Amino acid sequence: MGIFSLGSPVTILALYAFLFFTSARASDSVIDYSNLSPDAFKAEIGSKDLMLVKFYAPWCGHCKRLAPEYEEAAKKLAGDDPAVPLAKVDCTNESGGKDICGQHEVQGYPTVKIFRSGQASDYDGGRDADSIVKKMRSLAGPPSKELDSFEKLESLYKDTKNLLVIGLFKNADDSLYKQFWETANQNRDLANYVHIIEDKVKDKFEKLVTLGSDKNVKIPSITLARPSFYRSKFEPDYLVFDGSDELKDWIQDNSNGLVVARDPSSRDVPKPNVVVYYNVDYERDPKGTNYWRNRVLKVASKYKDHDVTFAISNVGTFASELSEYGLDMAKLSKEQSPAVVGKDKDGKKYAMQEKFSVDAFDKFVQSFLDGKLEPFMKSEEEPDNHDAAVKVAVGKNFDKLVTNSAKDVFIEFYAPWCGHCKSLAPTWEELGNKLKEEPGVDIVKLDATANDVPDLFTVHGFPTLYWFPKNTKTPVKYEGSRDLKDLLAYVAKYATDELEGYDREGVEKTRDEL
Repeated sequence: MGIFSLGSPVTILALYAFLFFTSARASDSVIDYSNLSPDAFKAEIGSKDLMLVKFYAPWCGHCKRLAPEYEEAAKKLAGDDPAVPLAKVDCTNESGGKDICGQHEVQGYPTVKIFRSGQASDYDGGRDADSIVKKMRSLAGPPSKELDSFEKLESLYKDTKNLLVIGLFKNADDSLYKQFWETANQNRDLANYVHIIEDKVKDKFEKLVTLGSDKNVKIPSITLARPSFYRSKFEPDYLVFDGSDELKDWIQDNSNGLVVARDPSSRDVPKPNVVVYYNVDYERDPKGTNYWRNRVLKVASKYKDHDVTFAISNVGTFASELSEYGLDMAKLSKEQSPAVVGKDKDGKKYAMQEKFSVDAFDKFVQSFLDGKLEPFMKSEEEPDNHDAAVKVAVGKNFDKLVTNSAKDVFIEFYAPWCGHCKSLAPTWEELGNKLKEEPGVDIVKLDATANDVPDLFTVHGFPTLYWFPKNTKTPVKYEGSRDLKDLLAYVAKYATDELEGYDREGVEKTRDEL
């Protein structure tokens, strides 16, 4: 007999425990790689065509919120054909996860990466289950869908809601086909891809009236077709690849047309730019969205040869951006009028004060491009920095005190409510006092909640410290210790000119050395 008799309480408890843990493992659709060595992890992900990996820490609040969404997405994707596995790595696990995360330069939690045959790229989609599933399904399977008739292609072209790259080829040995396939496979998130091999279809190209009427569309060729709701009389509905650029670059450069319609995952609009904010919503209100977009397009078409990017943005989703331009949001809401702002190549900000009309918008754009507008600057009043150990920068004096300074500058960007900033404050002041008499260095601070931060400096958290040397005028983010000794040693080491009171190691010079 076994150790336990069948009817004993211990046996029953053991059986319950076994069933519980077996059930828990069975319900967990996310593969756990936390105990693997970096080499074993590399081998595992290298064996998968496509997979998503979450790097996390058990104590992280954002990780805890992502966990159920990630698990739900894993269950849905496990049933796909082909299935897309989702995995996780606990970055605090000493048995392997910690080393794996270090190898992949994980610096925040959760970090989510897409792996294709072992090659990593950042996951930039939504963090809810549906967004994860949609994103990964778009990356799974063949990169391009092969159609078996031109009639199907015509129907797809007329109704597509996504950016569409169409390949027309005589056979699969065509060199253009190989370029198309490679680009589609490596850049699936840029567009939807479809193709036709002429040898495999029965109907003729002439049946595709919409594209076939253009003498520039031939076989072989690659065509970029914008979503059907994007199309307007102000620009072509599609473009034909002429081979003068890399295919990927050509798709990127022409995907948005004259006016970019931003979605919630959109990054910053390239500068210089003009952005119009209103209720942009192609899902619920495509007609209303295009009503205003067509007016923006009318003006944008006049300036298509100028170095400026036009965009439309949902006023709710991107409301935080508008708050940085000094606009009267209550007035805009009352008028139900689009808001218009611009940012030049140097990051200076401009806002249209008149109520939106095509003429007012055109006038604003022309004045913006001509440099005739007065920029808006968020700034506190300029302080008296005479005899200050730590000089206070604000929007109004930033260029004078930092950007155009003849000295090296060590600057702290802080928030008054930030606990870490409050802890650093006395040390930063002491550093200023130590270096107060140094002719080549200024210690500076700026309240980043009350003043504009120039685009030259990237500030995502507080405090953020930058070293700004006078000889290069290129900011270097400080990532070291924040105790006085290390801060002082850093300044001494990297000062353009050796400090008068300290050697390059940060050791105070003796009277003889002085």
